[in-house]
Amino acid sequence: MRFTHFFFLLYFLIFLNCKQDKLQLSKIEGKQIQITDSILVHPEIEAFVKPFRDNIQKDLDSVLAYSVDTYSKNDGHLNSALGNFMADVLYSEANPIFKSRTGKEIDMVLLNHGGIRSSLNQGNVSKRTAFQLMPFENSVVIVAIKGAQIDSLIDYLKRSKRAHPISNLKLVVDKNFDVVEAKIKGKNIEQNYTYYVATSDYLYNGGDRMRFFKPNDTVYYLNYKIRNTLIDKFNKVDTINPVIDDRFIQIK
Repeated sequence: MRFTHFFFLLYFLIFLNCKQDKLQLSKIEGKQIQITDSILVHPEIEAFVKPFRDNIQKDLDSVLAYSVDTYSKNDGHLNSALGNFMADVLYSEANPIFKSRTGKEIDMVLLNHGGIRSSLNQGNVSKRTAFQLMPFENSVVIVAIKGAQIDSLIDYLKRSKRAHPISNLKLVVDKNFDVVEAKIKGKNIEQNYTYYVATSDYLYNGGDRMRFFKPNDTVYYLNYKIRNTLIDKFNKVDTINPVIDDRFIQIK
């Protein structure tokens, strides 16, 4: 019994001492461990992982469609065939979902030039192609903004002078990049009208300095990866043959 009391007293004294002494972090150290071919493969782990890896590789490389040519995001000045394709795909795949949930339709789409991470190469197209084009986990969001904010969006496109992917927006500028024509779905932009703009969660949160999405009326999260819009489209079409068009052009 006395033995038990002794340990209780010792624990109590240590606890009091720890509470009185303030512990301070003096140093943090770390080192980089490189993963190279020199690391030996563990046979049992490799045997366990291999069937899963083989199945994933097979799924990623299954042919879904065919690309007529090689398309790059840098092929055009203010719009590119690849950017047009990706923006149009987002609209065609996300709009039915948005409409079924809200009864409303997407008015236009805006993505970013830098978000396209590879070319779409001529030949077979697979799920792996979608991961190469869009390796990020970005999801589709629909932002309800007024026409005045659409003006800020257009001003951003003018100043950036890059082929940011757009869909359902027609923008014509002159040699000084002053707006000659700006329409959404063929109609003039109204300042007090609410437009539903499909974009990525990254851009909605200010990525690429796109700060015109806030404030807004409402934000709708579809829980739909942009990459998955591509995969779903690849599954629906036999041939991919996008073109550079007149959705964003400069007239001299």
